[in-house]
Amino acid sequence: MPAEVDAGLALLSDQLILATVLLYVFAMIGYALDLGFGRSKVKARAVAEPALVTVGGGTAAAPPVSEESPAPAVKAPPAWATWAGPVAVGLSWLGWAANLGSILTRGLAVGRWPWGNMYEFVVAMCFAAVSAFLFMNLRYRIRFLGAFVTVAATLGLGFSVRYLQVQAGPVVPALNSYWVAIHVSAAIIASGLFIMAGVSGILYLVRKDTAVRLPSLADLDRVAHRAIVIAFPIWTFAVIAGALWADKAWGRYWGWDPKEIWAFITWIAYAAYLHARATAGFKGRAAMIVQLIAFACLLFNLVGVNIFLGGLHSYAEVPG
Repeated sequence: MPAEVDAGLALLSDQLILATVLLYVFAMIGYALDLGFGRSKVKARAVAEPALVTVGGGTAAAPPVSEESPAPAVKAPPAWATWAGPVAVGLSWLGWAANLGSILTRGLAVGRWPWGNMYEFVVAMCFAAVSAFLFMNLRYRIRFLGAFVTVAATLGLGFSVRYLQVQAGPVVPALNSYWVAIHVSAAIIASGLFIMAGVSGILYLVRKDTAVRLPSLADLDRVAHRAIVIAFPIWTFAVIAGALWADKAWGRYWGWDPKEIWAFITWIAYAAYLHARATAGFKGRAAMIVQLIAFACLLFNLVGVNIFLGGLHSYAEVPG
C-alpha cells in the first residue's frame, strides 16, 4: 500500500462497507416482512347488490342488508409485523450512516475525493440510491419500495466488494482535479435517483393485479416520474461539466470517447421518456418501457463501458 495512504482509515472504510451490507440485508428482511405480513393498504370496499329487474322493465330496490350481517372481516396483522416497517427504516438509516462513513474514511485515507475508480464510484452510487429513497420517503411515504431499493444497494455493494475492490491509493493525474467534485458528484446524485426510478419501473412491469400488498401502478408511476424529473437536470449538468473538464484536460469538449457517447445516449433516452410521459396517450406501460431502456443505457454507461470498452475513461482500475 502506498506510503501516503492512511492504512488505518482505509481498513476502517472496508469494515464499514461490510457493516453497510449487513445492515441493508437486515433492513431488506424487515421491509419484506412489512410487505408480507403488515397491514394491507387495500381497503375493504362495499359490494353493491345488483338491482332487481321487474317484469315491466323497471328496477326494484335490492333487499336491504340486515344490520346483523357482519361486514367482511379484515385480518389484523401480527403484533410484531407492525414494527417491521419502522425497524427496517431505522436499519436503513444506520446502513446509510455506515455507507457515508465508508466513503468519508476512504477519502480521508487517500487525501482526495473518494470516487476515483469503479469500486469507489459504485459504493457512492449505492449510497446515492439509498439516500434518494430515504429522503423521498420522508416526503412521499414510499416505504413500500424499501425492500427493492435495499436489494439493489446490497447487490451493488456486494458486486463492488467481490469484483471491483482495489486498495486505497492515489489516482492518475487526470483525476486530481476539482472537476471530480463537480462532474462525478453530479453523475452520482443523478444515478441514485435514476436507480430509484428503475426499481419502480421494473416493479411496474412485473406487478400483477392480484398483488394487493405491492404498491399500485399509479404510485410506482408517480415515484419514477418524480425521481427522473429531479435527476434529469442534474444529469444534464453532469454531461456539460464533463465536456468542460474534457476541454481543460484534453483540449476539446467532445471526442467521441465511448463514455461520452453513452452518457449522451443516456441523456437522449431519459429525454425521450420525459417527452413520452408528457405526450397525451403515451403513458403507463409504454412510457415505463422507455424509462427502463434509458435505465439500461445508464447501467451500461456506468459499468459496462468501463469493463468492456476502452477509451480515455479506461482508468477506472477494474481488477482483472
